[in-house]
Amino acid sequence: MSQTQAKSSRPLSPHLEIYKPIPTMVASIMHRITGVALYFGMFLFSWWLFAAATDAAYFDWVNGLFGSLLGRILLLGFTWALVHHMLGGIKHLVQDTGRAMEKHFTTKLARLHFAASIAITIVIWIAAYAAR
Repeated sequence: MSQTQAKSSRPLSPHLEIYKPIPTMVASIMHRITGVALYFGMFLFSWWLFAAATDAAYFDWVNGLFGSLLGRILLLGFTWALVHHMLGGIKHLVQDTGRAMEKHFTTKLARLHFAASIAITIVIWIAAYAAR
């Protein structure tokens, strides 16, 4: 039997399409996605700092861009990604000590993780607008 025929008869390894998404899996995937989003969000933050350090007119233009509807949506998403990723990091720190590893508890914690990240993001934005 040739090598090509042997490879084609072997089963493929399972992929995300086969598994039923469970809360802990979704939270883990979102933790990775928010990490990537924070990388690009920090680029925007660095751009804002660069504008603040260069010229007042350029800084006003960048502030206007971030103050637009699209800019505020990006900032809202960045805030949520930051909070979500931070909560995931805290969860990982606790689990690194051997605590909170029971299956039913981690499932409840994953669900709470999403709700808490949304709630904390809303509180941050309410506080930011109140301080304005």
